[in-house]
Amino acid sequence: MELAYGEVPACRELTLEVGEGEIVALIGANGAGKSTTLRGVAGAMRPRKGCILFRGEDVTRLAAHQRARAGIALVPEGRRVFPALSVRENLEMGGFKLRRDATRLRRQLERMMDMFPRLRERFAQAAGTLSGGEQQMLALGRALMSEPELLCMDEPSLGLAPLVVQDIFRAIRAVNAAGTSVLLVEQNARYALETANRGYVLQTGRIIAAESCAKLKQDPRVKEAYLGRK
Repeated sequence: MELAYGEVPACRELTLEVGEGEIVALIGANGAGKSTTLRGVAGAMRPRKGCILFRGEDVTRLAAHQRARAGIALVPEGRRVFPALSVRENLEMGGFKLRRDATRLRRQLERMMDMFPRLRERFAQAAGTLSGGEQQMLALGRALMSEPELLCMDEPSLGLAPLVVQDIFRAIRAVNAAGTSVLLVEQNARYALETANRGYVLQTGRIIAAESCAKLKQDPRVKEAYLGRK
């Protein structure tokens, strides 16, 4: 797969796979093309070359909302909640495809409240007044409202306190344990490699390593560049 902004290529010769029930990490320096890759998978941008297969079907030409209906959800970098809408309204936006099934929608809302009790406490509160950690929980909950089979997460730890980051990663593992596959882009390579099953290392738009996370943690290039030790 090749992704570009206009005539400027951002990612080239990308080949990656997320198996059923896996957490797959995508790590790399700023500007390596990690977020661009997620945008390509989720449908926010169309590949210039190559294709994207989901459950054996070619979804390359599907728009982002069509991929969401098919089972691909994106939690974008910076959370991007709707600040003027309440917590409940943000969650209901994520569950838009369930709008004709009130029972299923209520069940999903309850599931999110159970997963993130702080959102229950702030159910009627405007999303823009939440803390950064609460907004990240809301962004994750909003994506999960669509009952995705593949969850794409872009920098979930960005700007959050360490204790909140631990809560978010516990939630990611719980989501995965419940059957959702996860493609995780994360600047904190240590968290990513401790959470995921397999990983890819992206450098200037190309994959330079693809291994189990156990092997990547022993790779001298990964140790020196991302884990802070030689």
